Amino acid sequence: MSESATFGGGCFWCTEAAMKELGGVQSVTSGYAGGHTEDPTYREVCSGQTGHAEVVQVTYDPEVLAYDELLEVFFATHDPTQLNRQGPDVGSQYRSIVLFHDETQREQAAAYIDALDSEYDDEVVTELAPLETFYRAEEKHQDYFEKHPNDAYCRMHAAPKVEKVREKFAAKIGEA
Repeated sequence: MSESATFGGGCFWCTEAAMKELGGVQSVTSGYAGGHTEDPTYREVCSGQTGHAEVVQVTYDPEVLAYDELLEVFFATHDPTQLNRQGPDVGSQYRSIVLFHDETQREQAAAYIDALDSEYDDEVVTELAPLETFYRAEEKHQDYFEKHPNDAYCRMHAAPKVEKVREKFAAKIGEA
């Protein structure tokens, strides 16, 4: 049995690379969600006019990896206090967002976000919204970090997130 979770925490290349490290993750797909434009392109999303965020959809085995563990990794690999930005990426398409698939995910994410507020000096601004439609990003954006590990952006931004997951969540890596 598989379940899905959808997160946006800046550039989807970074979030995808971090999530793929976890045991129990069956697939991670980069895409767009949370906006109003049907079947948007990368260029359209980057314009900031579609309302969509760059997100990843994680398909996972809940017998191996729980949703709250995905939330833990998601929040550990981006700054949820940054409004409409992560690192060098600026715009609403890079906002921190959890798109829930059902009421249980909504409740778990809301509780997690509430608990996080006490850990930061600044307010956690992560958006919590129902997933309406997920649009798969163009093929060149899938597995980007794997395909381009020496790309300057990947070395500077994705690689540190992958390393953080490997160090902080080593027990969750390799579980199958």
